[in-house]
Amino acid sequence: MQITNVKVRKLFDDEGPMKAVVSVTFDNQLALHDIKVISAKEKLFVVMPSRKNPDGTFRDIVHPINAPFRAEVEEAIINAYEEAVKEAEAAQELSQENE
Repeated sequence: MQITNVKVRKLFDDEGPMKAVVSVTFDNQLALHDIKVISAKEKLFVVMPSRKNPDGTFRDIVHPINAPFRAEVEEAIINAYEEAVKEAEAAQELSQENE
């Protein structure tokens, strides 16, 4: 299974732990939405879509089955997030220069 697209749907500018919401497309046929990029202890983490159980805990709706594929998905998501941050910063600098 190939990751064919990673789209950062929303960037968060505030100082909170959530940094982005991302969608990933596999083999140009399957889209997975609402993946979160979280920052904790100076490290970025990927959190898969989940739902709240009646007991208050959360359970992933979808997740990679093995460690190598999880690492591939996480790397693609974090790389896309970092690129989106660079693009947003460049756009902000350009906007400030034009003021």
